[in-house]
Amino acid sequence: MTQPVVTRFAPSPTGYLHIGGARTALFNWLYARGRGGKFLLRIEDTDRERSTPEATAAILQGMEWLGLDHDGEVISQFERADRHAEVAKQLLAEGKAYKCFATQEEIAAFRDQAKAEGKSTLYRSPWRDADASSHPDAPYVIRIKAPQDGATVIQDEVQGDVTIRNDQLDDMILLRSDGTPVYMLAVVVDDHDMGVTHVIRGDDHLNNAARQMMIYQAMGWDVPVWAHIPLIHGADGKKLSKRHGALGAQEYQAMGYPAAGMRNYLARLGWSHGDDEFFTDAQAKEWFNLGGIGKSPARFDTKKLENLCGQHIAIGEDAALRQEICAYLAAAGEPALTDAQSLGLERAMYCLKDRARTFPELLEKAHFILASRPLDRDAKAEKALTSVSDGILEELTPQLQNASWVRDDLEALLNGFAEAHDTKFGKLAGPLRAVLAGRAVTPSVFDMMLILGREETLARLKDATG
Repeated sequence: MTQPVVTRFAPSPTGYLHIGGARTALFNWLYARGRGGKFLLRIEDTDRERSTPEATAAILQGMEWLGLDHDGEVISQFERADRHAEVAKQLLAEGKAYKCFATQEEIAAFRDQAKAEGKSTLYRSPWRDADASSHPDAPYVIRIKAPQDGATVIQDEVQGDVTIRNDQLDDMILLRSDGTPVYMLAVVVDDHDMGVTHVIRGDDHLNNAARQMMIYQAMGWDVPVWAHIPLIHGADGKKLSKRHGALGAQEYQAMGYPAAGMRNYLARLGWSHGDDEFFTDAQAKEWFNLGGIGKSPARFDTKKLENLCGQHIAIGEDAALRQEICAYLAAAGEPALTDAQSLGLERAMYCLKDRARTFPELLEKAHFILASRPLDRDAKAEKALTSVSDGILEELTPQLQNASWVRDDLEALLNGFAEAHDTKFGKLAGPLRAVLAGRAVTPSVFDMMLILGREETLARLKDATG
């Protein structure tokens, strides 16, 4: 029977959910969800000086916005410190680790001398094979006994086989002199105890895999499947950083990108399925595999992100889009919609969501349903209104009072009205947009009239014509 897939995302709570971390979480989520497995979340909060509850909250909020649900409780690495120490002491008892009494000064002196002599500065402790009877009554660390010859091969699903000579590996510290476990030990113990079968993480952790494998092998534990994914670069080819703009997942929410579009874009950032660019969550879960991940760094392209987001807005369910827009407004610190505005937005969604790449763009198109009378008109809308157009609109008003308020009849009435004035409907549409929306760029005049209804449409015409 095949072992069920278990993946994990294990961020350090020292800041927001970086967009690179969000992609790592997404890859783990897709891989597990597409195989009926589990996706676990562990907060690696062993660095007590830099870890903050606020950062943990920001990570959880970013995950929630992206829709990356995890299985079970969130695991705190710090709270498992006793278990990590227990493993270090077990390896010590089995002779696979040893007490090292070397001081920081002695280690520094060793490295200075090795450097001066042109030798390797990899520290070799004289305590590795020392008899216990020679141990002083002094502070010590626990070091693992690294293999001293041969090679360690990291079988990586993305990078291929990566070979590291064992004489390049030091006797890594497992437990500090104050009894606290190091990060490298904690990661291995947690992954094993959580049943993690696949470790999908950034390729900046690739070298860690060889050192972590020492612990797996010393404990007789199964080594997980490794998949080290390339980092994300900016459009300039350099590692993504603050100079490239927004970095945190929540920043993208506050900029008005839909979560579905962000998931689609992040999935395509370093992974491919043929030439497919736009796809749904269901397709991503079905298609995602480790073999589709490239070895080269992916480049973040805002235009591609916006293009995909626009496609996802266009196919989104109206009620779901309304809810996500309300969440966007809260994230952006914008005023919340009233109940009437919210319901009106959903009613108008069918004519708003095409060709809107972000929620701010969609809300600009929705100005006609969100604004209240009397409307403020922008400069272009104001320019569309003249004394001639005012007279025409005033003449149109009584005809609309008795019109049948269905699209075909309204189109027939307005087109006939334009012909009677020896003009085309397009000439009439500009002033009507200005009156109904206060904007020059809007959904169609007929859509606005149907959504606003007869009473509101006539009221706005009256406001404009006096």
